[in-house]
Amino acid sequence: MKQLLVLLVFIPILSLSQESLEEELDSISSIEDAKVFAKTHKKENKSKVLIFNKEKHKTKLADALFKLSVGGKKVLDEDQKKIYYKVIDKKKKLHYRVSYIYFDGRTMPMEDIKSKRSKIIAQYKEGYKFEALAELHSMDLNAKRGGDLGWFPEGRMHPDFENAAKIHDKDDIFTLDIEDRQWYYIVLKTHEAKPIEEITVLKYTEVTK
Repeated sequence: MKQLLVLLVFIPILSLSQESLEEELDSISSIEDAKVFAKTHKKENKSKVLIFNKEKHKTKLADALFKLSVGGKKVLDEDQKKIYYKVIDKKKKLHYRVSYIYFDGRTMPMEDIKSKRSKIIAQYKEGYKFEALAELHSMDLNAKRGGDLGWFPEGRMHPDFENAAKIHDKDDIFTLDIEDRQWYYIVLKTHEAKPIEEITVLKYTEVTK
């Protein structure tokens, strides 16, 4: 009898908690609201704000989220937990795509960088694959991807890098110096700029055990 009373008391509390969560999620209408909510619930509920890109994210979850309108929610029931996804914002942004080979001016003399860049560009024009040249020469982790930066939106990269991506035509290969950072590049513009849909999503995990 005592156990039954405890259960009867617990059920309405659980129901009230669920209703309160739904109301709180429904009240979030801006990216700033979502960031505040995520920060408040980050540790206990692994809450975070995510950005899905229609070109980059090809999962079933991403497809389902892109079909929702702003304010729409999707709930996944997993082992002893519920995961809530709410679409906060949806818009198309102009994206660019290039591949690059990076040289670190802090560890390589400028004379060597100039010499290497001239040789690499000549090899590319002779028919060498840019991916192979990047894997061999680029001095950052993107070398493993053959230098491919993937699609990036306006405002994501260093302004000098972004401006260079804007003004060059597809298939142009060129050098770029960002001297205040001692970053030096060979850049190949691999695609024309295009608008790509992105959604900002609030993720919230509720333990149900």
